[in-house]
Amino acid sequence: MLKSLFEHIFLVILSCLLLIFPLSVSALTMGDAIGKAGQQRMLSQRMVKAYALIGQGKMLSAVKQMDDTIKQFNSNLEQLNDFVKTPQEKKVIGKINRLWFAYNLLVETRPNTAQANQVNAIADKMLKFSDQLTHLLEKRAGTSKGKLINLADRQRMLSQRIAKYYVFKAWGLDNEAYSKEYDTAVQEFSDALNTLKKAPENTSDINAALAKVEKDWNTFKVSFKLRGGQFVPSLVTRSLDKILGQMDYITALYVGIK
Repeated sequence: MLKSLFEHIFLVILSCLLLIFPLSVSALTMGDAIGKAGQQRMLSQRMVKAYALIGQGKMLSAVKQMDDTIKQFNSNLEQLNDFVKTPQEKKVIGKINRLWFAYNLLVETRPNTAQANQVNAIADKMLKFSDQLTHLLEKRAGTSKGKLINLADRQRMLSQRIAKYYVFKAWGLDNEAYSKEYDTAVQEFSDALNTLKKAPENTSDINAALAKVEKDWNTFKVSFKLRGGQFVPSLVTRSLDKILGQMDYITALYVGIK
């Protein structure tokens, strides 16, 4: 009975301590934070891609993709709001918070071409500030590992940016600026892939995964070039989503490097 009393007292004291000093079980490491800030770049583009697919009725899965992407962006943003430390980081994430509020108001209505450009403009601003936040966190980390996480993560964004502009073209939202952005994203993906392949920090698992990405990327470039106005958005987005999944894995491998 005495033992039971001591156990009860111990549990009461422990409960009180946890109320005063709660455990932060969801605390991010710097590598995690860089990864999540970088993921926001990708999610900003993925949401617009899903928006355009829903507007065209091209993929039944686009509605779920939009919902899942919005939830993930919001979850990441909540965690990053708790993680930011420097005045610059707080200033940048404040801008993202305001844009996120505006974006949610826009996408509450059914997607349409009349407001698609506005949705895209807000998403690209979120991309810009998410990129700034990623670089600020990378700078605070001060390691080559942080740079590799950033670069690998940016490939995720580019896969969805390319898909977004392709789907826009298929929706009739084509202009010189969008075509230029599409070409730039394709070139940047190729350049970054070459840089990652040469990184001395690469493990055998990373090199093997990058080889798979290169194979699928080369297939994409050959198979899905725009020809004579013939668009295949479902095929293109599935192909680029496969590359996105591979880059998710590679980014996680870079995060795990000791």
